[in-house]
Amino acid sequence: MSTDKKEDPRSIRTKEMFKNAVLQLLSAGEKTSSLTVQKVAQAAKLNRTTFYLHYHDIQELIEQLTREIMEEISIQIMTLIDTKDLSEKEQLTKLLDNLYSHREYLLILFDNDEFEEKLFIFFQQLVIKRRENSKQILPENYVTVDIKTASLIGVIMWWIRKGLHFSSNYIANQIYLLYKSESTG
Repeated sequence: MSTDKKEDPRSIRTKEMFKNAVLQLLSAGEKTSSLTVQKVAQAAKLNRTTFYLHYHDIQELIEQLTREIMEEISIQIMTLIDTKDLSEKEQLTKLLDNLYSHREYLLILFDNDEFEEKLFIFFQQLVIKRRENSKQILPENYVTVDIKTASLIGVIMWWIRKGLHFSSNYIANQIYLLYKSESTG
């Protein structure tokens, strides 16, 4: 329900309240499939009529929330791809710091297959671009982009779900060592 006109600050605030309510309910263990307009409106301390002024249904709200988070992650990844003044480890650490700052949302969204697929595509683009930017000729038996992307997402998902006691710098170093050792062995 977007328009080309500048959105009213009250409308923006209301939408944020609904988004936060969804995230609050999901982080409390509510399943996406059991969310209702009534539950979300109640958690936002707003009413159903107000909900319907901004969203067609719960699915539209969840899709918008997912899209916004993915856009932010995408911008971060694209910025890192284009950054020339940071080392690989520094770039990876910066990306992990960003993901860490969104960890609560990511934990919820990881259960959404569509989100995981979009995340895979973003990281796949990162791996492809890094290979294109590399001056090395890759050997024929080099790990495929899909496998490398899947392993990177697997490590990140594990870190966000269970390994948060490790710093983003530590995880970046481990990922860096993992991928550097692949080219030497």
